[in-house]
Amino acid sequence: MSFYSCSDENDSEGTEDFSGWEAYAGTVSGMRYSSAAEINKENVADLKEVWRFSTADKDEDNRSQIQTNPVIVDGVLYGISPRLKLFALDAATGTKKWIFDPAVFDTIGQSDPMAFFKVSRGLVYKREEAGPDIIFHAVGKKIYAINAENGKVLTDFGNGGTIDLSQNLDREEDDFNSFIAETTPGVLYKDLLIVSMRVAESADAAPGHIRAYNTKTGKLEWIFHTIPHPGEEGYDSWPDKDAWEKLGGANCWAGMSLDRERGIVYVPTGSVSGDFYGGIREGTNLFANSLIALDAATGKYLWHYQIVHHDLWDRDLPANPNLVTLHKDGKKIDAVAQITKHGYIFVFDRVTGEPVFPIEEKAVPQLHLPGEKPWPTQPIPTLPEAFARQLFDRGDVSDLDVETHQNLLQKYDSIRYKKMFTPPSKEGAWIFPGFDGGGEWGGAAVDPETQIMYVNCSELPWSLTMIDIPKEDPSPKSLKKKGKGVYDKYCMSCHGNDRRGNGTSYPPLTNLNKKYEKEHILAIIENGRNMMPAFGTLKEDEEKALLNYLLDLKDETIKEPVGKSGKNSIIDEVPYMMTGYNRFLDKNGYPGIKPPWGTLNAIDLNSGKLLWKVPLGEYPELTKNGIPVTGTENYGGPVVTKGGLVFIAATKDSKIRAFDKNNGEVLWEAKLPVPGYATPAVYTIEGKEYLVIACGGGKIGSPSGDEYVTFALP
Repeated sequence: MSFYSCSDENDSEGTEDFSGWEAYAGTVSGMRYSSAAEINKENVADLKEVWRFSTADKDEDNRSQIQTNPVIVDGVLYGISPRLKLFALDAATGTKKWIFDPAVFDTIGQSDPMAFFKVSRGLVYKREEAGPDIIFHAVGKKIYAINAENGKVLTDFGNGGTIDLSQNLDREEDDFNSFIAETTPGVLYKDLLIVSMRVAESADAAPGHIRAYNTKTGKLEWIFHTIPHPGEEGYDSWPDKDAWEKLGGANCWAGMSLDRERGIVYVPTGSVSGDFYGGIREGTNLFANSLIALDAATGKYLWHYQIVHHDLWDRDLPANPNLVTLHKDGKKIDAVAQITKHGYIFVFDRVTGEPVFPIEEKAVPQLHLPGEKPWPTQPIPTLPEAFARQLFDRGDVSDLDVETHQNLLQKYDSIRYKKMFTPPSKEGAWIFPGFDGGGEWGGAAVDPETQIMYVNCSELPWSLTMIDIPKEDPSPKSLKKKGKGVYDKYCMSCHGNDRRGNGTSYPPLTNLNKKYEKEHILAIIENGRNMMPAFGTLKEDEEKALLNYLLDLKDETIKEPVGKSGKNSIIDEVPYMMTGYNRFLDKNGYPGIKPPWGTLNAIDLNSGKLLWKVPLGEYPELTKNGIPVTGTENYGGPVVTKGGLVFIAATKDSKIRAFDKNNGEVLWEAKLPVPGYATPAVYTIEGKEYLVIACGGGKIGSPSGDEYVTFALP
């Protein structure tokens, strides 16, 4: 039975409809494809901006983002703002219909105006035969049920209109880090909302289980344990039989895809926490770093394939997979294709989980830190061909000018290990493609008529160096000294030893006392902000000491421990920490590797061959100096259309472009107010085709924005 007998987004029979954009990524199959063809290769150069909408709630410190791929239903566009306001617009004119502000509804927002600067990549829309249609809108750990007609909370759902993802995890609620957030929307299967979540990166993270809730009542209907419980599939693979009681992660933060006809949901997972030391989690770590197929009705395990064993490099599966029907060796194969951060595409039979192309287990380096037990092999697909470079040699170091080149060579040589899958060490290793890919959360687009995948890629090396966790004074007499110990343990790897931050991604924490009140800092620590996770499991005395240190308050003498009750954390069992997420950049902020730094790629999934690769984005000042277009680091994904085009923003140069899908030629581009670090949506109203992109900026040093910009033909 062919997959392309699926129906519209809320019906289980018929033909899948690619003419609209009623779900994240266009359809629950994750294709990022539109059958609209009014805009085509012959007329795309005539595209003009027709409307833009601003929520006017960006972060003035340029830390907020919009990663949202909006949905469009019956001529109404539903989007999300930097402050996680949900809004409805006339999709033809941009005229506002209503706005739902969670900060008004939730008491947290009333006490902390910064609480809702987080990230949400989309929402779930459900049509209802009786009663109003429902929008499921995630705000941190809560999912709201919203009346699509007026933006009001449907209070009969769940607990007063919400479900709380920190509950019903089959663990004691005070037994893990409280940071939980649904950053990428779930998928609908009949009357089930299947959800996943982002959790902390630290060893005390919450378990990343997959759950399904009844869309009418909010009742939990099933749960799949991504770290298996006793008696479940995969449990016997864990040498530590108590792993399920203390470890977290193995979560799906990137989104899922659904074969609605067969009733199968495909779940890509990330690593078991913590990310870079696995001595506390011996084994392959099932079902981390795996593509898992589950029965959508019951959550029953069907099959899995683990793409990284015992992950030590933060190689989470970064995007929802694409469901495709391939033509190979004279046969049709309903397949699922999963991109990775390291630039590979893994393709499996959708029903059996058998690889469509051979995958080889290859030996990888085994030098490691004391206490670590890396896995001896890693799976490498023979096809499709990789869409990112796989090796970073000395000869690849950027040579834009002589002085910069010599400085970069010194930095390159200071990192000892160059080969992929070298375990973390104190001597350092290059992570290439970097921690942010390769492929990333923007995902890939696939043309179902040709089975050609289009995927953007960043090609920027990052370095990974480990150090011993600084030893805390077991009985410090100074509150500030104790606060420095807490900072070193939880904050230093991102914000640096001196609180001065790390490049454009991690802000400095100096002079906080001049910007924020004490209660605001405490709220950020406990609830998180933007991409920063929460640290709600800190003990009372740790919070007090950390606040004293961060705000440079008057020091106090500690007379006796404060609030010492509570369990010891598994974090205390981790002996090493990383020195930070360090991009390899020159003194001017350009990547330290020879271009291209960002690319758009076309891969034939039938043959596995890379058809073309072109730079994506540019630095105008370099182009002006005669340097060929370099591409830029990029975030957000592509959309491919029947009209012969690939639309993508994603670049640091604040542009959106249309490429010829046959050869990668740029046919049109337009300037945006700030970078569109999101995936566009394509939709039609009364035969007229529109292209919309959320312009949130805020990453890699870009200014923040709060506008949605829409284009159409005159």
